[in-house]
Parts: sequence; C-alpha cells; structure tokens
Amino acid sequence: MVDVIGALKRWIVPSACLLCTGPADPGTICDGCRDSLPWNRIACPVCALPLASASAYICGSCAADAPHFDSALSAFRYQPPIAGAIAGLKYHAQFRQSRWLGGELAALVAARPEPFPELLLPVPLHPKRLRERGYNQALELARGINRVLAIDIDWQAATRIRETADQIGKRAVERRREVRGAFAVDQRIAGRHIALIDDVMTTGSTVNELARACREAGAARIEVWTAARVP
Repeated sequence: MVDVIGALKRWIVPSACLLCTGPADPGTICDGCRDSLPWNRIACPVCALPLASASAYICGSCAADAPHFDSALSAFRYQPPIAGAIAGLKYHAQFRQSRWLGGELAALVAARPEPFPELLLPVPLHPKRLRERGYNQALELARGINRVLAIDIDWQAATRIRETADQIGKRAVERRREVRGAFAVDQRIAGRHIALIDDVMTTGSTVNELARACREAGAARIEVWTAARVP
C-alpha cells in the first residue's frame, strides 16, 4: 500500500541535512556537507591519532608505549561540524546524529578486510551520570553501528564502578590518574574479539583503561571505534 500520508508530509516538509538543514535524504547529510567533512583518513592504526603523512605508520606515542587495545578507528577528526553533531547527541539527545555517525563508522569498518568483532561494548557511564543524562551516548552510537553491521551489543559486560570527574580540559596524565580502576568487566568476554565504542577519543585514557580491564577479563582482541578523534 502506498504511504500517501508519509509522501505528503515529505512533500510539504522536505527532509533536511543533519548539519546544514539543506535538502537531503531522511537522516543523512547533503553532498556539500559530506565533501567538507574532516575525515580521519590518515591516522595511526593503533590509536587513530590523525597524522600529517601516511609515511608515519605508527605514531611516536604508540611506538614508545603501546596501549592495552590492539587497534583503533575513528571516522572523523574532532572538528566542526562533527564536534557540533557529537555535542547534539551527547547533551541534547539528538539520536538522529548517533544513527548517522554510527552508520558512517560502520561503512568504514565494512570496507576493511579484517573480520568483524563478535561484540560491541559501549563505554559505560557511571549510574549517577546515566540517571542525570537519561541515556548513554556510546550505547546510542553502538546501536547506529548495529543497524548496519548487525554485530551484537553487550551493554552489561562492562560497568563503571567509580564515578570520575569530567575529563574536559585535563592533561593526559590527569586523565589517566582519574580513570584508573574505574571499570569492571564480566569474564563472559573471555576469548572473544570485541570493539569498544565511544563518541570521542581525546587522549585515549578512558578507552585504554577499559581495554585494560577487558584484557584482564580475558578478551582475545580489542578494537576501539569512535566517531571522532581529537588531533
């Protein structure tokens, strides 16, 4: 049956780009915005840090001190308009952004030759922060990825057992100290290939601490997928 009402609504109120509000297919962005996005195409394969040249295969930080995870992938550099889209998801419950960002990240993963992880583990919020916000933006992003790749999400295997202060503006050493021992991970992930999901990786302290807990719980391979990476 033809959705006459839906078609009429789309004709009266055409779909808008999620970034510039110009015309675009539902839940997507226009071609002009796509062409100008800060894609993170040249990056360290271990921590996804944006690099100036593809000749620098692994960044100096990872070469000197490898993280607890095996690899990382970030779709974008944390710059406008991506920063605004993530803020809309994180602070204003704009879930259309999580579906779009998750879909872009999933498309990059699907193009790789490597096998998919068995599970997606969203970086958990402390229960107090979760009550305040009402949702976990990392879980919403994981749902966006799941819609494309159909990889199971386990949002209970990892828990944040210690409340941490907001990490914005803190130095790397302060971030590492703040998140130390903040997570507990269920041993049901033992022997499994997992991907940790978060909206932004800044210094990597949070996902590295969660990866450490996952490694102690027996995870066989740990990837980190984020929508954006801070240069």
